[in-house]
Amino acid sequence: MAMMMQTIYSFKSVDHSKGNESAAQVIRDALAKVLVYYYPFISEQGKLFVNCTGEGVVFVEAEANCTLDDIGDITRLDPPTHGKLVYENIPDPNNLQELLPRLLELLPLLMAQVSTLDLLSTNRLVFLQLHMQVTKFKCGGFVLGLCINHCMFDGIGAMEVMNSWGEVARGLPLTKPPFLDRSILKARNPPMVEFTHHGIVEVEDISNTLDIYNQEELVHKSFIFNSNKLEQLKAKAMEDGVLNKCTSFEALSAFVWRARTRALKWKPNQQTQLIFPVEGRSRFDPPLPEGYFGNGVVLTNSLCSAGELLENPMSFAVGVIQNSIRLVTNRYMRSVIDYYEVPRALLPSLYATFGIST
Repeated sequence: MAMMMQTIYSFKSVDHSKGNESAAQVIRDALAKVLVYYYPFISEQGKLFVNCTGEGVVFVEAEANCTLDDIGDITRLDPPTHGKLVYENIPDPNNLQELLPRLLELLPLLMAQVSTLDLLSTNRLVFLQLHMQVTKFKCGGFVLGLCINHCMFDGIGAMEVMNSWGEVARGLPLTKPPFLDRSILKARNPPMVEFTHHGIVEVEDISNTLDIYNQEELVHKSFIFNSNKLEQLKAKAMEDGVLNKCTSFEALSAFVWRARTRALKWKPNQQTQLIFPVEGRSRFDPPLPEGYFGNGVVLTNSLCSAGELLENPMSFAVGVIQNSIRLVTNRYMRSVIDYYEVPRALLPSLYATFGIST
């Protein structure tokens, strides 16, 4: 979870000229108040932990020389435009050489994406928890861009923070105060790994996938699946009568998984893996308390050969995904937590793995 998640929120001006001049100050003042409730956490040394230093968070104000309409559909921004709306403190390339030894040392503890880092005098690698940027446009509208460390919370936690932030900005009390005790999800002593967690182990790449990435130009594309298209996918998945039900997520995930596998032209015996997070807050026994401020999701995985995935009807892929979701029980999630307490090798390459998140 040591990765930075970026989101943007767009706010148009009612009269297209004025009304939001003080937006940045209002947002900043409300942030200062809500952070009193959502303060960082400290855990044991020797693993990733949050050090509560009281130094605050990064807040940036910016002005654009265009209107919101000029940048088009904000839900389909290209990466360069998106990057101008979210502040991210990328380290100086000249300093990466001295950071590399520490990065290699910490690789077993970190997820694949590492960004927004610094090095303290104590030689610890530091991930800033929260960056935000308010960009004001000529039309009077503004965009709030957030860059949040996923170590802090999951999507539900992020939305609860945003709701609390908005309530404070309006002078209202918090309707859902955060539950800050993360010890309810601590590992058992001794750890009991009861399941094989394929999603975080190496899947051998026998199809030279890395060569494809190096030889082909990668382009950014967005595809919109409206309700009608999702219904068509679900009907396609159930047309052979194998499945009794199918959700939009299952149908779309199966469709994209198959499409990617076909595009990569993998060998039929190439193992292909789909990993995705499953909401676990309600699946724990007992369920996590309301307002739990942390990560209440767990990764599960679907694994089969490329030949099986493409030669069978779509219902096969959906069925594999459904089985992976059913696997996520209280026992399974506790096993995942314990697994992370057991020393293990470097993270897998993930070349034969496809990740989906909602």
